[in-house]
Amino acid sequence: MKQEIQVSIHPLAQFAAQLQWSDVPAPVQDRAVDLWVDWFGSVLAGCKARPVASIARFAMSQGPASGPSEVIAQGASSSPMMAALANAAASHFAEQDDVHNGSVFHPAAVVFPPALAVAQAIGASGAELMAACVAGYEVGIRVGEFLGRSHYKVFHTTATAGTLAAAAAVGRLLQLTPAQMQHAFGSAGTQSAGLWEFLRTAADSKQLHTAHAAAAGLMAAYLARDGFTGAQDIFTGAQGMAAGMSSDANPARLTDGLPNGGVGRWATAETSFKWHASCRHTHPAADALQQVMREHGLKPADIAQVTCHVHQGAIDVLGPVVSPTTVHQSKFSMGTVLALAAHFGHAGLTEFDAQFLAPDTVALREKVRMELDAEVDAAYPQRWIGKVTVQTTDGRRLHGRVDEPKGDPGNTLSRAEITAKALRLAAYGGAVGTAQATSAVASLWQVAQWPRVGDLLAAGA
Repeated sequence: MKQEIQVSIHPLAQFAAQLQWSDVPAPVQDRAVDLWVDWFGSVLAGCKARPVASIARFAMSQGPASGPSEVIAQGASSSPMMAALANAAASHFAEQDDVHNGSVFHPAAVVFPPALAVAQAIGASGAELMAACVAGYEVGIRVGEFLGRSHYKVFHTTATAGTLAAAAAVGRLLQLTPAQMQHAFGSAGTQSAGLWEFLRTAADSKQLHTAHAAAAGLMAAYLARDGFTGAQDIFTGAQGMAAGMSSDANPARLTDGLPNGGVGRWATAETSFKWHASCRHTHPAADALQQVMREHGLKPADIAQVTCHVHQGAIDVLGPVVSPTTVHQSKFSMGTVLALAAHFGHAGLTEFDAQFLAPDTVALREKVRMELDAEVDAAYPQRWIGKVTVQTTDGRRLHGRVDEPKGDPGNTLSRAEITAKALRLAAYGGAVGTAQATSAVASLWQVAQWPRVGDLLAAGA
């Protein structure tokens, strides 16, 4: 018999293993349900995209050809792992899934797909599913904050912290003990991966990042339930995540305000919705530019130059994209996003598809530049301030500032806006009809009352 070395259980593992839906305060429960419905729209928007379809074909080829877990809007089902793989790939394609500012992490794409797949497989209730998802959010966000800004410069945090988030959510559904959850974290952390290099050549890796994180975290949790052991100090060990992936890791962030008896800091409630269909780093400047245009009655033709005063993270991620060649790559082009927002009032999915290389878009794109701003950089990542300076063709120099971009907790979306967004994304994806999408979204708002989690696109799920 294998002798296990006795170690102390990390508070984060203890929290994730023991969280109950009843422990979550009502406002946080409501926000979790908001995020759940918002995520569903992103899956429907991305499920037929070429790179997503490639991952889905791979997943289905590995089998089983049918199983307990829904491959959303693909008319298929499979094992929990393969369904999670496909659905997580779809979740991040449209660049409309949620984001937590302080961790620079997109929780929905790596939490909901594996949790849903497992909940369907084991017959969990809706409340059990949502408790697991909150555990995933709380863990993933804190791991992202722990890894810090240096990590994000090279690593895609959603891909790396995402493995831990997925493991926490699935582990909670599988009712892992705190010790087992700690082993799941070790196995998830050793699989953390995802590099930003793909942006330079418009590669498809971003969909692989979320697919892998969801599946790897799921596997880690199932292995832990079977007695498989993982590193017991995956976060701060001499050869753990901080040592290999960060130069400014802060272990205190792992337990910062960790709720106890329902009281504490609920990071889930800090999560933002995405309004523009682009990298979140572009949103503050886009909103600030629109503010200037509204206040001064500007038209795109009035703009001679736009300087975006940004944090270093924006320069690191967006800087390599100079002349985007694909729709997805253009969502990481500050100039393209601002040009679309200026011309159409919203950088949405249809605007990107039809206009990202239009002459008017390219002309304004070339007038946009980024400049590091000390105030914006010091506030980041806890706050994402939007500041722009606009030079007009008639010689004026105008300034715009937005402290909370559309979708942030202080400037959030209403449930009516979330529903409208989800249905708009569903229509864009074209995988399901309007009536079916409308029925599904109405049902999703009632998730906490479901006695058993079924297929989301089935009537009365």
